[in-house]
Amino acid sequence: MLHELFQFHWITLHGLVVSMGLTVYAITSHIFRQRRHPSASIAWLIGLIVFPYLILPLYLMIGRRKMAFTAAGRMAPPLAPLLPSNHDLTTTGRLAAAMGLPIATTFKQLAIHHDGGDALRALRALIEAAKGSLDLCTFLLGRDVLGDEIATLLMRRAREGVRVRLLIDGVGVYLGGHPNLKRLSSAGVHVALFVSPIRSALRGRTNLRNHRKMVIADGQWMWCGGRNLAAEYFEGDTTTATPKEAWIDLSFDLRGPLAQQGQQQFDSDWSFATQGTAASRAEPTLRPVATAATNAQIIASGPDQSDDTIYTLIVSGCFSAQSRILAVTPYFVPDATLLMAMTFAARRGIAVDLLLPRKSNHRLADIARHAALRDLTAAGARVWLVPAMIHAKAVLIDSDLALIGSANLDERSLFLNYELMVAFYEPPVVRRFSDWIGMHLNTATRYQSHPPGLFSGWIEGMVRWAAFQL
Repeated sequence: MLHELFQFHWITLHGLVVSMGLTVYAITSHIFRQRRHPSASIAWLIGLIVFPYLILPLYLMIGRRKMAFTAAGRMAPPLAPLLPSNHDLTTTGRLAAAMGLPIATTFKQLAIHHDGGDALRALRALIEAAKGSLDLCTFLLGRDVLGDEIATLLMRRAREGVRVRLLIDGVGVYLGGHPNLKRLSSAGVHVALFVSPIRSALRGRTNLRNHRKMVIADGQWMWCGGRNLAAEYFEGDTTTATPKEAWIDLSFDLRGPLAQQGQQQFDSDWSFATQGTAASRAEPTLRPVATAATNAQIIASGPDQSDDTIYTLIVSGCFSAQSRILAVTPYFVPDATLLMAMTFAARRGIAVDLLLPRKSNHRLADIARHAALRDLTAAGARVWLVPAMIHAKAVLIDSDLALIGSANLDERSLFLNYELMVAFYEPPVVRRFSDWIGMHLNTATRYQSHPPGLFSGWIEGMVRWAAFQL
């Protein structure tokens, strides 16, 4: 009798907790407009029903993926200026403006870095040239030969009177070997962690990582791309007990009004990291543009945007492509819509080329990618494998658009991370990025797809099911 009574009460308690968990999920999803991937929604619902005592606290810690709110506490709508029909914007530029991103502007002195040594020389020159302000945003700062050099440069510039701000992701700071931030601060460098996992757990931000990379001097000179500030992203380090081989990565620097857009984005990120609120965004203003061919714009994506901006532009570009799609990424785990857009493009005769590392630094991403690669190659796309680790991120559509920056073609990057790409619209510039990718395409071998065995297919499916990382 006592056993039956205990069992009845336990079932009642379990049902109460499940009901509470599902109610919290429904209310928060509606109030905060959390548009989730179907696999993520299903995973959360199943978890809340089967393991509510574990999953409910986990959901409260990492369950939110959008943080774009107004002062009144509601989701900020996209800033969508009414563009006159004669305004000189590309289709992608108009779509970006409709999602509230800054209007395309001009730039000058674009330098695409040939390799890690070239990128490091440009970074050193920018840091040395700063006169009033120097701002750095990175996912991680390595505790290695490269990280130590950059830290020394920053401390010296701070002592010389330059205002130096360093923004590092709250999880990336540990992945980089936990650099000595106190030493930086004591030298006058302003250091902030973006979404510290400990302080942000109760706000549901722990799973939202800042993956943006940019360095800006005096609001006029911007260094940007896919490189973190650690040895393997530049020239490597073979002097230590555990040598770091240099990876292949893509970065660039430029000057002019586009750098000012980058400065505005950094200021917004810094304000959020230090005060918990984003800096106010100015309404996009229209200005006379001599020709769309001189234009580029900052494309920020992540929880601070109402829309999944980079993802939307890539999918739109795949559907509108007329001749070619050229992409390079270290991790390829697309959702169903992006994969469909790329396969449809290949089936209608668009030359689709995808460049990947033969073996990346993330084993699970390598396992999860094969199903998508089989679909792509079956549709007529060509997939190329580079023997070295390539960490570059780029998507080129025809000769009209090059998206270059920090975003990978995986679901975490496109739907959860704070990312930053620059959209270039000038055909000669697009061609220069195409030539850089082509240089590495020449070293690649063609991917050959094979049907998976029963066990390997099951493993692929399990890894892919969890790939969205909730």
